[in-house]
Amino acid sequence: MLFVVLVLYFVLACSVIWLVLFPSTREATLRLIGGVSAKIGDSLGRWKQSKDKTQSFALGSLCTLLFSLGHALRRQYLLCIVVISLIALPPLVALMLSSKSMLEGFEDSGGGANLQVAELLKGEQLAPPPPLPPDFFTTQEVMQVRPMLVNASRNWQLLNNDYAQRLLLIFKIMKEKHGYDMAIIEGYRSPERQNMLANIGEHVTKAAAFQSFHQYGLAADCAFLRNGKLVISEKDSWAMEGYRLYGEVAESVGLTWGGRWKMMDFGHTELHLQGVIRK
Repeated sequence: MLFVVLVLYFVLACSVIWLVLFPSTREATLRLIGGVSAKIGDSLGRWKQSKDKTQSFALGSLCTLLFSLGHALRRQYLLCIVVISLIALPPLVALMLSSKSMLEGFEDSGGGANLQVAELLKGEQLAPPPPLPPDFFTTQEVMQVRPMLVNASRNWQLLNNDYAQRLLLIFKIMKEKHGYDMAIIEGYRSPERQNMLANIGEHVTKAAAFQSFHQYGLAADCAFLRNGKLVISEKDSWAMEGYRLYGEVAESVGLTWGGRWKMMDFGHTELHLQGVIRK
């Protein structure tokens, strides 16, 4: 795309300078434009009958223009070389330097956050918290929001290690910086369970088996712990503030947060690895 823009700029600049420096070329061009305009104006009512004549006139004018350009080029070839060189030099220099960073302080930082997290995770391997008792997932509050949560897998060993470490890092930051205790409520999800949830309706999930990162151990749903109870409800202002902070921290460590989606899933995060899910 950059090359096309440079070529168009070069052609336009040469044409303008040529018209300015060479009166004969300018006069021929003006005659051509004037003649064609006049011919079109005369032929509005009878364009079918005069079609051949118009084409012949335009062709003759074009030949005259080309002859004038060639004659002017032969007479002023040294000046043309200098002008073309001056016009072409800046775009060519910009093109050659386009692959280099012109200002080191403004280099593209894409992927920088992920690299920093990767370096951080090379050191200490964070340990998963102890599993919550099953009765945490059978309270009235939880059953109203996620009625089939009790049978979900919360086994950290079934998660991708990179994703698991990022999620544990989020838990650590949420606790130490924001004062929120967090727990995983569903991690790996079997294809059978994914299809079962999808068959309930799109308000639960739109993804069938192997269309969700849950099947690859690259996604999990999380919630908060408060006073010995699991808090999932989005009607709780304390929980909603926690979800907001959770989303910020998750994105800062390179995860995708479900709170950004059209069908928002505030407790959901996933790690996108190339080639895992094919559209």
